[in-house]
Amino acid sequence: MSRTEEIRIALESAFQPERLEVVDESERHRGHAGYQEGGESHFRVVIRAPAFAGQSRLARHRAVHRALGADLVGRIHALALDIDG
Repeated sequence: MSRTEEIRIALESAFQPERLEVVDESERHRGHAGYQEGGESHFRVVIRAPAFAGQSRLARHRAVHRALGADLVGRIHALALDIDG
């Protein structure tokens, strides 16, 4: 299973989002630190879910990282998050 799919499954399961976009932006970082041939090193996630309502920005980011788990987060070089409730 690809990291993109792992991210999508973990976030759908944890938050039942109304909107979820998982974009592999790795190719845009070719030649930069953390780039891996074949991609799946740099991601942008846009997620909208009622579960985030009323949470601070830090709490939302922590919740996403917790849902992804240390193993998956450890295999990703960069993760840009756009989160709202």
